[in-house]
Amino acid sequence: MEITRIVEVNNHIDPLEVLLEGGSPEMMKQHDWLFPNFATPEGDMILSFQCFVLKSPEHQIMLDTCIGNDRRRIFDIFTDMHTSFMEDLALTGCTPESIDIVLCSHLHFDHVGWNTHKVDGKWVPTFPNARYLFTKKEWDHWNQLPRDGGIEAEHLVDSVDPIMEAGLVDFVEPNQEIAEGVRLMPTPGHTPGHVSVCISSEGEEAVITGDLMHHPVQFAVPDIPGNFCMDKPLSCKTRRDFMEKYADKDVFIIGSHFSDPTAGWIVRDGDNYRLKF
Repeated sequence: MEITRIVEVNNHIDPLEVLLEGGSPEMMKQHDWLFPNFATPEGDMILSFQCFVLKSPEHQIMLDTCIGNDRRRIFDIFTDMHTSFMEDLALTGCTPESIDIVLCSHLHFDHVGWNTHKVDGKWVPTFPNARYLFTKKEWDHWNQLPRDGGIEAEHLVDSVDPIMEAGLVDFVEPNQEIAEGVRLMPTPGHTPGHVSVCISSEGEEAVITGDLMHHPVQFAVPDIPGNFCMDKPLSCKTRRDFMEKYADKDVFIIGSHFSDPTAGWIVRDGDNYRLKF
């Protein structure tokens, strides 16, 4: 197995209060190990928006698809983007046609964008030979939103509806094996049908978190709700259970929004945890 990240927005800086209820520079500064990789000297958080390509002998898999070019989004920084995503994909040794599985951990706009791209003014599937996978529970939640041009559903219109209409979507179970050595793990709370991705190869294990967490500070404060989580109590429980499951284990944890170095191992730190890298 080879995992390569494709970074669309790197080292984005925001106050911690944007992510966490009651977040503050003081909260960040209580944890020296977050500096300088994951926090600025002032105590702001550093995030990346990225996805991953997984290459095995049998498959070339996209794990989430970032934000995408030419979109209208609720945040200005993500609107009308023009990034090197397609060129970066080529550097992994893959082409859009060679990708045979696209897994969306959930259907927030920053995880589905490159499901499609614009050709002659029309949104068409970026990976025409792939099966696009996400859970039915996730789809049912988002599909109830009206497609009336409102910004909340805009990403469904340009990034999800076209692949549904093309017949490229398969609904998967939240604990399903989608390829040999690649199994989903239900991690609900951020969204109803959110999944993380467990990867095993030749005795090694890794987990790609999705939005189970957004920033490594959440290892240290797993029970503080995230502002973008739909079911806040459940998301905290899911995060705490995840850390308890993998703490002090030889399992490589890859954060879907973690800036460099993006990955490491969970170790216990008092009553909570930290990322060892």
